[in-house]
Amino acid sequence: MEWSNVTWFLTALGAVVVLITRVRLGGTVVDGTAHGAGRHGFSAALLRLHTVVGVITLLGWVVALVTGRREIAFVMLAGWWLLTVIGLLLLARWLPSGGKHSEDTQSDAWGSGAGLSVLGHVGMLVGVCYFTFVTITDRL
Repeated sequence: MEWSNVTWFLTALGAVVVLITRVRLGGTVVDGTAHGAGRHGFSAALLRLHTVVGVITLLGWVVALVTGRREIAFVMLAGWWLLTVIGLLLLARWLPSGGKHSEDTQSDAWGSGAGLSVLGHVGMLVGVCYFTFVTITDRL
């Protein structure tokens, strides 16, 4: 197995998760918060933070991979972990709110519902664990 191929592939998937999260949630924000019936809301600031941290981390991580500088990679690991935590907080919006007037959440489909969000953000957690492993073991 070629470590660098897996690392570049997971980096590209991380970029896709950041982009899709922005596209899927960017249009649902009204008055600083967004939510659907039966789901918790999320802050527009949290979505902006996810996007900004994601872009900065991706750019820095690519620089670290191209140059092979472990110092940059270690700093970007902090960004990856922050991005993962923010993504999991955004994922928590799918928890049922249990409000008196809330409706049941709609059935999941590939492009809507919790399925794609769970796949992306739990996958991001696994990917960041891998990034941490390759950085600590000097396999960049």
